[in-house]
Amino acid sequence: MPTRPTLGNWIGLIALGLIWGASFLGVAIALEGFAPVWLAALRIVIGALTLSAIAAVLNVRIPFSGGVFSFAAGMGVFSNALPFFLLGWSQQHVSSGFAGITMAAIPLFVIGFAHFLIPGEGLSRQKSLGFALGLVGVGVLIGPGVLAASGSEFEGLARLGCLAAALSYAVGAILTRRCPDVHPVGFGVLALWVASAIMLPAALITEGVPQMPAMRPFLAVLYLGLLPTGYATYLLVGIIRSAGPSFLSQVNYHVPVWSVLLGVLVLNEELPGRFVLALGIIISGLMLARRRPLRSGAAT
Repeated sequence: MPTRPTLGNWIGLIALGLIWGASFLGVAIALEGFAPVWLAALRIVIGALTLSAIAAVLNVRIPFSGGVFSFAAGMGVFSNALPFFLLGWSQQHVSSGFAGITMAAIPLFVIGFAHFLIPGEGLSRQKSLGFALGLVGVGVLIGPGVLAASGSEFEGLARLGCLAAALSYAVGAILTRRCPDVHPVGFGVLALWVASAIMLPAALITEGVPQMPAMRPFLAVLYLGLLPTGYATYLLVGIIRSAGPSFLSQVNYHVPVWSVLLGVLVLNEELPGRFVLALGIIISGLMLARRRPLRSGAAT
């Protein structure tokens, strides 16, 4: 059962929002020198090495038991390998701000999955209304008239790819929460090495050995591996295990804001008003779903 969030949980949540918000900018820059499959593979490997170093310093053992390994493999696929590739490919055709906004849909998927899979996090009437409102926002974000907004012939598919990445992250969060009790660092190390074992061969088979890129995309990949992948995995697993996936989902209230701001300030991106409206509707739905119900009277 999730526990009441601590001050450390809230600090970790805020740090994750900033780190992940900046990751969409990092992906946009890294794509200047790397194919999407190599981008996903390299950031995962760098993240695995980073978290392995943290585990060594903390003297954490890596859990290899069968039950834990299956959950770690699930997290490696759904929280790393699959969404990293989907976002890398999609950001070739959509703005970093748009990709960040779609991450606000993650809590909608988490709320739905948690109703069936996480004890104590069932859908109440209020949560259901918030969930429905959030889905309206998703419809505004990717609905008719939006899919062909730019000149890229793949933009519609890329927007659906961003949404598929959000769904994948939600599945990864639920799997992490359902895992047997284990040290979060060891669990994260195992998950990242499983993802590395998937993405490295995939990159070599599909793209071959990459050429040395310019310094700008190289530094972007280094950032993506060290912070949003390596260190953030440590924070993510710890928060989910302590406070639950629904609490972690609140990070998506401000991840989109950071992604939009950085995209506008650094990459001079423009976002149509419809995207901002969709974000507002989605966040309103999430706030309604997570608002504590008012008590009708004092307890006796």
